[in-house]
Amino acid sequence: MGKFTSRRAVLFGSVAAAFSIPSLTVFGQTPRGRRPLKEPVYRISKTATKPMGAAKAPHPLDPALKIAREGLQHIQRDIRDYTSTVVKRERINGKLNDHEYMFAKIRNRKVVDGREVVPFSVYMKFLKPANIKGREVIYVAGKNKNKMCAHEGGSAGRFLPTVWLNPTGLLAMRGQRYPIYDLGIENLIMKLIEKGERDEKRDECEVKFFYKTRVSGRVCTYIQVSHPKPRSYFDFHIARIFIDDELQVPIRYAAYQWPTKEGGKPVLDEEYTYLNVKLNVGLTDADFDTKNANYNF
Repeated sequence: MGKFTSRRAVLFGSVAAAFSIPSLTVFGQTPRGRRPLKEPVYRISKTATKPMGAAKAPHPLDPALKIAREGLQHIQRDIRDYTSTVVKRERINGKLNDHEYMFAKIRNRKVVDGREVVPFSVYMKFLKPANIKGREVIYVAGKNKNKMCAHEGGSAGRFLPTVWLNPTGLLAMRGQRYPIYDLGIENLIMKLIEKGERDEKRDECEVKFFYKTRVSGRVCTYIQVSHPKPRSYFDFHIARIFIDDELQVPIRYAAYQWPTKEGGKPVLDEEYTYLNVKLNVGLTDADFDTKNANYNF
């Protein structure tokens, strides 16, 4: 996938202690003794009117979109499945929630000759915080009436039954920004491409590349996209994307809104990090079956 990155999603959610929050090197800051990061910058403030028939003017997002499209091709061609500890933090109704961690098994959708041969599939087990530790969720696109199966963790899990839920229903979406079928690295890249292609039609954009940054010990290429002024058509003030140089997949995405007061700090809106990613581990239908003896449905 060359180098790119990601966004999106998760379900209810949680886990947050056994793992340290990923350490990041950003904005060209480097630990003592380490050389400063390279920082190619692409900017645009206002695009002049082009005569009819003129070639499209370069946009700062062009290099990042190229990396993203190549990354998506890599995932769809070469990656069947993976496991990861997913860390998320989301702002819901104006409140920034605590970090949530979960162990996830994800099998990517595969299409051969126009026919789906493997549906998108997710299994999640929540690790922390304690009040939802042990929660499990399974979702297989197009199966089980397109519902997800879930049972609670924590003390409530001893009394509440296993349930089948509409992924976009009130219970499934409680405390979540996105439904379970938006989870995963491939979905993250697709959403980023969608946003990038939309923002590519606008001015007021700055894109920076930083190399040899680290996320939880993994060497990454870090791409930062910024919109200096709030506009109704921009989703974020700053987006930070980290692509694992070895795995060639995005492992972290964070988005920030504009400061609430002049001179203030950007406001974290959402962040998703994929730790301990293991690709093509050979997941089977049994990994997404509620009758699996290793699960507690």
